[in-house]
Amino acid sequence: MKVAWPALRREITVEGPRATEDVWDRYVRPRRWPEWSPQIRSVDYPGDLLSPGTSGVVHGPAGLPVPFQIIGVDDAGPVRTWSWTASAAGVRLTLLHTVQATAAGTRTGLTVVGFAPAVAGYLPVARWALRRLVR
Repeated sequence: MKVAWPALRREITVEGPRATEDVWDRYVRPRRWPEWSPQIRSVDYPGDLLSPGTSGVVHGPAGLPVPFQIIGVDDAGPVRTWSWTASAAGVRLTLLHTVQATAAGTRTGLTVVGFAPAVAGYLPVARWALRRLVR
């Protein structure tokens, strides 16, 4: 019998002084993720820019491989978005990122949906990374 665990959805928002164009560039170029995301050691990705339907692998602490797939990327309008799924140890998370200019810099948001303990455990690390992204 397969047990269905309840999904949890959580959102966080962070603001900082970094220019919106640079924040977006740091997001859509996976090779730049380790610059601001301390839990990411390296990224294997087939292209320079994120593209819907493409897949890659994030390498986390201790070399833990985390396969991912890009769901969507939208850089039109005042709020830019991109979304992806990431899976590790049988746990899958769906993540939606937003980037928006503010008078003082950039606001970035993250919505995470998935297995409740994984979402709850990921949020503090994600908040730390997002603060680094916009500073």
